[in-house]
Amino acid sequence: MTDAVTELVTALLQQNALPIDDVISVVFTATPDLTCSFPAAAARDLGFAEVPMLCASEIDVAGALPRTVRVLMHAEVSVPRSDVQHVYLRGAEVLRQDLAQ
Repeated sequence: MTDAVTELVTALLQQNALPIDDVISVVFTATPDLTCSFPAAAARDLGFAEVPMLCASEIDVAGALPRTVRVLMHAEVSVPRSDVQHVYLRGAEVLRQDLAQ
């Protein structure tokens, strides 16, 4: 969990040239098969000490992609929404092929 969340959050920050100070809050979800740790704990280790974060469980939909962590990051940005880079890693690209880079 820690490695995957670190990779995902780091990619989000880097691809959007987003400093942690511009992050307002973060919501993490994990599929019900991931119970080893809280995704937010990995983000805390990246420097998100003062950022409010919430972890929740995805609904258990038959056929859904297993072992998946999602991040909804609220941030101050100066680019149009169309220029925000969405990040899908480790096979999660199938979730939103229209947005995956």
